Amino acid sequence: MTDVLGHARQAIARGSKSFAMASQLFDPVTRDRAMLLYAWCRHTDDVIDGQVLGQGRNDDTRPPAERLAEVERLTEMALAGQPTGDPAYEALARVVRETGMPAQYPRDLIHGFRIDMEERPFRTIEDTLTYCYHVAGCVGVMMAIVMGVRPDDRATLDRACDLGMAFQLNNIARDVIEDAMNSRRYIPDDWLANVQLAANNFAFPPHRRQLHRLVTRLVNLAEEYEASARYGTPALSKRAAWAVLAAARIYGGIGRKVRDAGPDGLDTRMSTTKPEKLRAVAVALSEALARKSRWPLPGPSRDGLWTKPG
Repeated sequence: MTDVLGHARQAIARGSKSFAMASQLFDPVTRDRAMLLYAWCRHTDDVIDGQVLGQGRNDDTRPPAERLAEVERLTEMALAGQPTGDPAYEALARVVRETGMPAQYPRDLIHGFRIDMEERPFRTIEDTLTYCYHVAGCVGVMMAIVMGVRPDDRATLDRACDLGMAFQLNNIARDVIEDAMNSRRYIPDDWLANVQLAANNFAFPPHRRQLHRLVTRLVNLAEEYEASARYGTPALSKRAAWAVLAAARIYGGIGRKVRDAGPDGLDTRMSTTKPEKLRAVAVALSEALARKSRWPLPGPSRDGLWTKPG
């Protein structure tokens, strides 16, 4: 077990400085479980993308379908409590065993990998939001369960899903040019058509102004999900709420930077500095202490927001 946890700690330290900082706010048990879940998520994403900790390329030359089949097979073994011999999958097995996490959510994440692998079209914003759920919203749900939310607490899990959705919408906004260079596009057809752009030209430099209008729409939509997610924090412990609210500010801040930078900013990959992260953590503490009065349960209706299945 120590090796599995040690592997998870190394993965988060090297793979995500933002997540690593936010995780330090958890109590020790929750922190360890969050790291275990992160290790599995990071590993499976790397296997599918042929990367190492989200960067560069590894030496895996297998076709994507074969890599996806391996991820599915080992994940199912972990969910069934069967030994896999791989610390990333053993990490998932431990989280599932300790929290009672339903198998649906790890499977939902893997379905997101399949959407990418099959290069499914994004015709409408509904397609984009469905994708956001499968690659990030379900991770928000899993993290909430790691933080102690009951798997049958649908209302709180919906709010947790909203935060994952917000993160992914901001990621799409930030990475729109980089994704286009890798032949990936998550802005839907109907949005492109609305500003007279097409799938084969939307990322060209002369179209930065129109594209920025769409990026602004994405960030504004992310803020709607981020605002909804805050109404789930009263169901969390103070430390868990502090971590969630800090992460919301850190990741939301990236999207807001992209929006505020204007069309010329699309060619720069935005991030938050360490001082900005520390400020977010400090503000989030005051928010966590006041969360039950600022965002009282059950919160406003989520009508109009995408809702996870099940």
